[in-house]
Amino acid sequence: MNILTFFKNVSREMKKVSWPRGRELTRYTITVVATVAFVAVFFGLIDQGITAILNLFFE
Repeated sequence: MNILTFFKNVSREMKKVSWPRGRELTRYTITVVATVAFVAVFFGLIDQGITAILNLFFE
């Protein structure tokens, strides 16, 4: 398969994709950002807790 055939196939497949509408895209974006923020805060708190516990034993 040459590169021209590849890009033709990619173009054909991209036309079949169901792209989200504006409001739907906004909702998905907010969900992803909120989830990432929650996970970052959660693991930050876990890290701080583990650090505090280890400091009790090794300092």
